[in-house]
Amino acid sequence: MQRHAQNSIEADTGQTYFAMFSLPRKLTIDVAALEREFYKLSRRLHPDLYARKSAEEQAWSLRQSSLLNDAYRTLKEPVARTAYLLKLEGVRIEDENSETRDMQTKQNRVPADLLEEVFELNMQLEEMRANLKMGEDDAALRSDLVRAQTQFKGMLAAVDEDLRRAWGAWDAALDANIAAAKDKQKDAMVALLDRRSYLRNLLREVDSVLTPETAGVAQANV
Repeated sequence: MQRHAQNSIEADTGQTYFAMFSLPRKLTIDVAALEREFYKLSRRLHPDLYARKSAEEQAWSLRQSSLLNDAYRTLKEPVARTAYLLKLEGVRIEDENSETRDMQTKQNRVPADLLEEVFELNMQLEEMRANLKMGEDDAALRSDLVRAQTQFKGMLAAVDEDLRRAWGAWDAALDANIAAAKDKQKDAMVALLDRRSYLRNLLREVDSVLTPETAGVAQANV
């Protein structure tokens, strides 16, 4: 009986998040359809359905339910989906958490076209932090930081738009099975994700000075 039950369960080793939802490795997906499939699979894999099964099958249900949740969370978010696909393609994605990087590494990652703006921003941030430590708040300096914040938010929006175009180009290259085109788009997406990560970290630093009590919450949603 146990052997029959085991045979009825699909092998779960080596299965990608895309495969769990019977999806090709494309970046433009129907999120509503993904959600419907998620709930259908969730009902099928729910641990309560395995309450009278063997301990092995119960453990399998828990593992698969957890994997399904991870897959859904990753695929429904476009940026997480992109990073996941690139990892599947063998591309190493840097951790965007600024706290895991030393200062030298962060400086080396400054996009060439942002060098001047970043240098000026860092000077302003240091000055503002010093003022706040002394209980002072320079209105002109705060205004400059707000302008910089708006500028970098605009740059972040532009990166997201470039990413959307790259997703379409990747999907087309995948359909055409053109290796060179796929490699080109992988390189483009890696550069865009790295730029996006850097801009998000800049915004996090600006927000931490302008609104320290809400910076963490605001950036978690970017």
